[in-house]
Amino acid sequence: MEVSILIVTKNRPKELAFTLHNLLGIVDLSLHEVLVFIDGCIQTMAIQKDFPWVRWESVVTSVGASPARSILYKNGNGIVFIGLDDDAHPLTPDFISKVHQVFNNDKKIGIVAFQEIKGIFASDEIAIENADHKSEEYYTNDFIGCGFAIKKEVYLLTNGFPVWIDIYGEEACVAIEVLDLGYQIKYVGSIMVNHRVDRLGRIKGGKFYFRFEKQLKNTIYYYLVYLPNPSYKIARLLFHNFKKYGFKDLKYFQLFLKSFFTAVFSFRYILRFRKPVQKSSLEKANKLKGLKY
Repeated sequence: MEVSILIVTKNRPKELAFTLHNLLGIVDLSLHEVLVFIDGCIQTMAIQKDFPWVRWESVVTSVGASPARSILYKNGNGIVFIGLDDDAHPLTPDFISKVHQVFNNDKKIGIVAFQEIKGIFASDEIAIENADHKSEEYYTNDFIGCGFAIKKEVYLLTNGFPVWIDIYGEEACVAIEVLDLGYQIKYVGSIMVNHRVDRLGRIKGGKFYFRFEKQLKNTIYYYLVYLPNPSYKIARLLFHNFKKYGFKDLKYFQLFLKSFFTAVFSFRYILRFRKPVQKSSLEKANKLKGLKY
């Protein structure tokens, strides 16, 4: 297999079906494979019969997005892994050939980051109109999980997606390990995915509170695992989040305390995964241009 397209899904059977129908029209299944991991969702398991060309994996009890990716990515047969979210589909029909071209042009590129276009649009043409067409290619320090490619050989040199993170922040872990191995991450704006998210709906549904809690806890974990001396960074992180969020909003304050004490009680468990990267890798990451979210 040339490419494995890997998707983790939970509680979004309609969105997943849309993505799979899109992929069927642009992917050569004689050369490429599509793997889907159902993370504890009975409703989604019911649609498996509609897509017999997909390699399905599932668990009855949810394990979390990052652990699910960790399991799924071990089973990809392609020389390149392409990660998509269940509610994201490629807007670039020849996205696979473009990925190959980037990797072939520079052997030191380990990850290709795609351009994410957020929103629900009436057509792909309208979605493309909302893209950043001035966005150049550049080396970066991160990638977005809804659309990226990684060489299998590079992924296998890392610890993979972390099992000590549930959701939000797992990409940063793979990214810093790839940079620490001496590879580059390249953002290529001409490879586009439509991340079909209702941003207003997420705000109304309290998704920002959910994200805040997860990201604060997982950033503490990230510092504990990868930084040679994490204490100062953790202190700054806590002070910043308390001042910007917890001090002004009771709900944020409650989630701030919850994240902090969760991290404290998980301290010994997280230290089992501690593997500090080189100081030069952190300096390199800090100098690289970040992605626009």
